[in-house]
Amino acid sequence: MFAKSKSFLFSMSKLFHHHQQWRGMGAMAKVRLKWVKNKNLDHIIDTETDLKAACILKDAIKRSPTGFLTAKSVADWQKLLGLTVPVLRFLRRYPTLFHEFPHARYASLPCFKLTETALMLDSQEEIIHQSHESDTVERLCRLLMMMRTRTVSLRSLHSLKFDLGLPDNYEKTLVMRYPDHFCFVKASNGNPCLKLVTWRDEFAFSALQKRNERDAVTGEDGLYREFKRGQSALTFPMSFPRGYGAQKKVKAWMDEFQKLPYISPYDDASNIDPESDLMEKRAVGVLHELLSLTIHKKTKRNYLRSMRGELNIPHKFTRLFTRYPGIFYLSLKCKTTTVILKEGYRRGKLVDPHPLTRLRDKFYHVMRTGFLYRARGLGMVSKEELLLDKVDDDGPEEEGSEEEEIVEGSELEEDSEDE
Repeated sequence: MFAKSKSFLFSMSKLFHHHQQWRGMGAMAKVRLKWVKNKNLDHIIDTETDLKAACILKDAIKRSPTGFLTAKSVADWQKLLGLTVPVLRFLRRYPTLFHEFPHARYASLPCFKLTETALMLDSQEEIIHQSHESDTVERLCRLLMMMRTRTVSLRSLHSLKFDLGLPDNYEKTLVMRYPDHFCFVKASNGNPCLKLVTWRDEFAFSALQKRNERDAVTGEDGLYREFKRGQSALTFPMSFPRGYGAQKKVKAWMDEFQKLPYISPYDDASNIDPESDLMEKRAVGVLHELLSLTIHKKTKRNYLRSMRGELNIPHKFTRLFTRYPGIFYLSLKCKTTTVILKEGYRRGKLVDPHPLTRLRDKFYHVMRTGFLYRARGLGMVSKEELLLDKVDDDGPEEEGSEEEEIVEGSELEEDSEDE
């Protein structure tokens, strides 16, 4: 494992001393790539938008003291849930999760409670949160360790809750059980924040370092031993859109980028020239690590914007995603901008799924099955059939059919407000 002391020593003695030689390299400064649409990855955003909305509604119903929500109470949640349809229509779309009944006093007011199947899935989710709590604590520590002041606002953290796989009431349960790890503080503007109590050396190594170390142990990557001795750079795995990797200018650019020294996102970068190419690679590394911490290897661009200052990444950081299409993919589906870590997926499926993502797949199967039965005018599907592990018929395409297309004349708006 790569402790902070080792990587910091390497960074200070080897990287910071020479970083000026990589400033303003023409190859890196001039290459502009068109956005490439990936249908498989876009499909993931389509399905998980509804999945996330259903999970948020499930948790809200569970928190409600009455055990149900009225249509009136959720009428203005459409934007919050990221939906393109009214919330009432969405709730009625999935009767296998949400049972509709009339209000006891106002017969015309629809109410919704969780079905027996939804409650069973929620119980399974609680078991996963409990059995993988140490993993969740580590991911939360690592997120805070990347922050300049080791703090993050609760508002920003709440936005990332689903992506990080945090339990619904993490502030009152998870955080309170680890007073030697976390504490609540107030920022200078009065906003409540979560702060890391003590630096954790055992967590101060990135996903990229762990991957390369694992490959070195299995004999797949001898370069990592050289990297630890300061004799080589650490490279990012890349998967270029069709045709890009063969372009000479792109290959030359990426070769120069990969040769730049790798700086751990847990190292102090205050001595690096903010205009240098070395700082750009460091920023790519920070975004790579943050996406690696999410259980679906993706998040919304605006969630990252709220933490930009603490992460010490450029104001217009969207260009980093578009300049490195071998590492990141930007999806414009569902009227938002979502960034995906490409190495996290293969043929539209997570390469290393977290147990919580597997349960969410089952949750989505229950949603989809109920929707199809309702659309076909069939009777309610049995609980046993709902919980069967099946591959969605509308799932991603098989190997060899990865569809990508360059959208001519398209340039993504850099860091525009879209949510």
